[in-house]
Amino acid sequence: MKLADLMTGISVVQTTADMETEIKDIKYDSRNVEKGDLFVAIVGFETDGHEYIKAAEARGAAAVVCEKRPETGIPYILVENSRQALAAISASYFGNPAHRMKIIGVTGTNGKTTTTFLLKEVLEKCENTSVGLIGTNRNMIGSRTIDTERTTPESYDLHKLFREMADSGCEYVVMEVSSHSLVLNRVHGIEFEIGIFTNLTQDHLDFHGTMENYAQAKAEMFKLCKMGIINIDDDYAGQMMSAAQCPVFTFSTEKDEADLLAKDIKLGSDSVKFLALIKGEIQRVSLKIPGEFSVYNALGVIAAAYKLGISLKDISGALAQAEGVSGRVEVAYTNDDYTMLIDYAHTPDALENVLNAVRGFSLGRTVILFGCGGDRDSKKRPLMGEIAARLADFVIVTSDNPRTEEPARIIEDILQGMKDTKTPYAVIENRREAITYAMNNAQKDDVIVLAGKGHETYQIVGETKYHMDEREIIAENLESGA
Repeated sequence: MKLADLMTGISVVQTTADMETEIKDIKYDSRNVEKGDLFVAIVGFETDGHEYIKAAEARGAAAVVCEKRPETGIPYILVENSRQALAAISASYFGNPAHRMKIIGVTGTNGKTTTTFLLKEVLEKCENTSVGLIGTNRNMIGSRTIDTERTTPESYDLHKLFREMADSGCEYVVMEVSSHSLVLNRVHGIEFEIGIFTNLTQDHLDFHGTMENYAQAKAEMFKLCKMGIINIDDDYAGQMMSAAQCPVFTFSTEKDEADLLAKDIKLGSDSVKFLALIKGEIQRVSLKIPGEFSVYNALGVIAAAYKLGISLKDISGALAQAEGVSGRVEVAYTNDDYTMLIDYAHTPDALENVLNAVRGFSLGRTVILFGCGGDRDSKKRPLMGEIAARLADFVIVTSDNPRTEEPARIIEDILQGMKDTKTPYAVIENRREAITYAMNNAQKDDVIVLAGKGHETYQIVGETKYHMDEREIIAENLESGA
């Protein structure tokens, strides 16, 4: 493709490049550059791509898109924002595949993964169509699963995935939209058919600095949507609605003025049931995922599907058939003695939600096993310690992706929130040993929640990712008699 075609619609500050140059591919990592590629220099978390322009040139880059003039003689196109340029160039390179599908984005702190999976199921059952999914857990093209490294891929990888989805016949894409992706322009230029806001609680302050910045980042999505769907029970709903440059449709379990309302909510040990009220229509809804937060996830799905033209009755029927999502209140083991659940809860709010849900149906003790990630927001660690001690009957503090931090230091931060507690607890740094301890010391009717890993099948220590699947650990312990 000619350079001129790739640069269509992009404001160029200055260029020395021949716009008739044929470009083989687009690269934003200099290590992957091949002869004839266009290298786009972007500023990353830890490194600045502009520092690697010389390396890209040595590997055969035909030209570079950048924000600062190169110190080498490589042909360049100077732009104001190379991240936005990468998104636009990638869309053009792959033939603007997003235009061929309806893109539904889900943003918020908690509930994104469950909402996207449920909406995918509803659309496929009710519309008899193929749906692409992009998110934390995995990427999917119809029934085909593709591993993922990020909640929202870099813009080049995102448009490449869109192209695969469009070529495979997907009519819809349901995707998680992270705050990072909005700040870093990974979704720049995408027009979302619908954007859904689940909630906002403390997370990622290592990146955003303040909750205000975090909220502002999330609100950016509602400048990219044709329709916004917002949980107005959340404290940050007003900020999302103020930012929206599109019509807004609201849902709630508390406020009668909402467009979609849940009433007569019944929380069970294996499900939630409620009445959905929308424009004078009432429909009983049942979902096989316990916890009040499941009501909110279901409401977001109902609202989106309804605005896409699906009847409330059909939506309810599809939700009743939907299974749970891996790592989200997932039953890993249960018998007459005790139950073990695996949940991705890794924020204060998520931990509080899952513990409240379990307390609602547990006949015995509520036991929580959790840790906090290293090299991430340290402010939430004592908060999670306090929540665990307040809501659980027994707490096991352990490791969860310590990365380059000392696990003991992370644990000490967690224990700061538990220093005044009377709740019994144990500290077992090795997560595998902690799970074994939990099983060996289980009492009748206990519900043991393994929180933080969820769908993850690894533990990151230093910069190495080691295989560790909690389901396998549970099975091994059962086999050995734990």
